[in-house]
Amino acid sequence: MKNILFIVGSLREGSFNYQMAEQAEQVLAEKAKVSYLDWSQVPMFNQDLETPVLPAVQAVRDAVEAADAIWIFSPVYNFSIPGSIKNLLDWLSRAKDLSDTTGVSVFQDKVTTVSLVANGGTDQTAEIYRNLLPFIRTNFVDEVTTSRVNDSAWADGQFVAEQETLEQLNKQADALLAALAD
Repeated sequence: MKNILFIVGSLREGSFNYQMAEQAEQVLAEKAKVSYLDWSQVPMFNQDLETPVLPAVQAVRDAVEAADAIWIFSPVYNFSIPGSIKNLLDWLSRAKDLSDTTGVSVFQDKVTTVSLVANGGTDQTAEIYRNLLPFIRTNFVDEVTTSRVNDSAWADGQFVAEQETLEQLNKQADALLAALAD
C-alpha cells in the first residue's frame, strides 16, 4: 500500500481544510495509507537556521521522504498560498546537502497534488501551486479539487462537502494513485 502524507495548510483545530482532508482520507481508505504532517513547530525560513538542521525541520523532512506522495489541503489567503505553507515548502525544497544548493531535496520527484477550501481565490491559488510545485521539482498531479465553505460552517464549524466536491476528490485520489503506479 502506498503512503500518502497529508499537509493541512491551516493549523487551526477543526479547520475546514482538515475536514476536507478527512473526506479525502475516507476516499483513500483501503487504497493507501494516510498520515498527517505535524509541521506546527517549523520556524520561519532563515538560512542562519539551516545548519545544524533543527529537529522540527528534520522531522518534517523525514516524514516527506518516507511518503510516496504528498497531498496538500490549502486555504486561500488574499487570493494566494498562505505564508505558512509557502514557508514549509521553502524548507522542504532546500537541498539535502547544502554544499550543493542545486542538489536534490526531500521533494525531488515526489508526487504531489493540492485541494483548496475557500470562498474565493481558488483558481488563482491553484495556478500558483501549478507553477510552484513543478518548480521545486515535484511531480505535480494536476487534478485539483476546490470547494467553497458551506454557509452553515461559519456558525457550527462543520464543513460539508457537496456531492460534486466528493466526486472530484475521488477523481483526484485516482489520479494521484495512478501517478504512483507509473
